[in-house]
Amino acid sequence: MPMQPHRPFKRRFRIGAAAVCLALAAMAGAAHAQAIEAPPLGLELNKLEPAENGCRMLMVVDNRSGTALSVIKLDLVFFQPDGVIGKRIVLDLAPVRASKRGVKAFDIDKLKCEGIGSILINDVLDCRADAGPVFDCLSHLQLKTLSNVELSK
Repeated sequence: MPMQPHRPFKRRFRIGAAAVCLALAAMAGAAHAQAIEAPPLGLELNKLEPAENGCRMLMVVDNRSGTALSVIKLDLVFFQPDGVIGKRIVLDLAPVRASKRGVKAFDIDKLKCEGIGSILINDVLDCRADAGPVFDCLSHLQLKTLSNVELSK
């Protein structure tokens, strides 16, 4: 006659597995709770001007919150006026101080200003405050342009 598992062992195993699942769910919830909600961050493409090796992009960064960002890296795609991708770069805006509006200048090497038709913020690659990671930064970006080049996400 084949041996059958003892019922109390099965019950203990099910209770143990359920406890492990609950502990993992609690740890995942705690990790998510440590992430900070992204502050509204205004980005204005104010001006493009010729630079020594390419084009200088002047951005106005407006952090209207009390949360400073120690890291914010954008994946930017520059499209030519005909719609073809001309260049792709990672742009580091950090540091962005809390409740502060400021101007940042970036030289885009080997790309002439007249060769830029539009700029796409393809993604936010990294976004962190001093207190920890910040989630959903891309959806909280509020874009504006004063130049004839479209800025979108």
